[in-house]
Amino acid sequence: MSSQSVSVAGRTLKVSNLDKVLYPRTGTTKGEVLTYYVTHAEQILPELEGRPVTRIRWPEGVEKAHFFEKNLPSGAPDWLPRVTVPTPGSSRGHSHLTFPLVTDLAALVYLVNLGSLELHVPQWRVDEQGGPLLPDRLVVDLDPGPGTGLAECARVALMVREQLEAVGLETRPVTSGSKGMQLYADLEGTRTSDEVSAVAKALGEELASEHPDLVTAKMAKSVRPGRIFLDWSQNNGAKTTICPWSLRGRERPQVALPRAWDEVEAAAAGEVELTQVALDEV
Repeated sequence: MSSQSVSVAGRTLKVSNLDKVLYPRTGTTKGEVLTYYVTHAEQILPELEGRPVTRIRWPEGVEKAHFFEKNLPSGAPDWLPRVTVPTPGSSRGHSHLTFPLVTDLAALVYLVNLGSLELHVPQWRVDEQGGPLLPDRLVVDLDPGPGTGLAECARVALMVREQLEAVGLETRPVTSGSKGMQLYADLEGTRTSDEVSAVAKALGEELASEHPDLVTAKMAKSVRPGRIFLDWSQNNGAKTTICPWSLRGRERPQVALPRAWDEVEAAAAGEVELTQVALDEV
């Protein structure tokens, strides 16, 4: 295994196999993936700050096996920040797990070097003692059903923005790098995850009632064709969403990219085609 030592944020790290192709369709290498994350650290580090990070790892590239990793990687260096938090409802029966925190570029490079293409985070942060805080944002995940795409997501996004603006919440859109789009609204951190989920669910059900041919808030996949599924459940305290600016482990190295509202408005009006964006297009 070829490796080299690099100096990152005052740490000496070993990075390996920089010429390994992780995205065969585009020929994108591990070195290019690391370069992307280093180049855009100024954007992604604030999104990761204070949030336990779940990784999806493709150590041999996106056409090979991948796995979710919540707990601290085996062999993690002592300097890698970490936090142990309750994990009620864990599929593996764990009451608590120790997650890495990404506080600087060195931590980011360390995790990405392990093949962590996707970085997922909850809607809450931890305090200085490592205790979970109340959620500081609401997320609305727009998932296009068969026969729909980002144009329909854009139309629904404008509806969500209008509803949330009516209660004083500003939203920001992010194309997911996969199929759909997320909308985030900052919160004051005074409501529980259950309360935030209830608000998001009520919003979804209202829009589904007003626009039944375009929106559904039901989980059943049988009702999704031709509609945008407004997934309110991502506000559950045990769930995570893709971190803005993270790559995705798809055929192409697409980015969960924050977008301007004028782009979304133009797509909703049919004036432009909104597309998912790859790392070399950012």
